[in-house]
Amino acid sequence: MADIPFFPEKTPEKDDKLTFVLIFVPCFAVFFIVALLGQLVGVHWRSWLPGAENMTNVFAGVKAAVYTFMSHII
Repeated sequence: MADIPFFPEKTPEKDDKLTFVLIFVPCFAVFFIVALLGQLVGVHWRSWLPGAENMTNVFAGVKAAVYTFMSHII
C-alpha cells in the first residue's frame, strides 16, 4: 500500500489577502460612487446593487453589494 502523506488545509497567505483587497477596494469605490450619486439624485439605488436591497445605510448596502458581486466573480 502506498504511503499517502497528510497535508493539512492551507491557511490564507499574504498573497490571498492582497488579492482580496485588490478586488474589494476598487469594487467598493465604484459601487459607493454609484450609491452616492443615486442618493444625491434621489433615486432608489438599492435595487441597482446586488445584495443591498434590505440595508439601511449606504456603507452597509455597498459592502453587501461588493461581497455579492465578489462571490460571482471568484
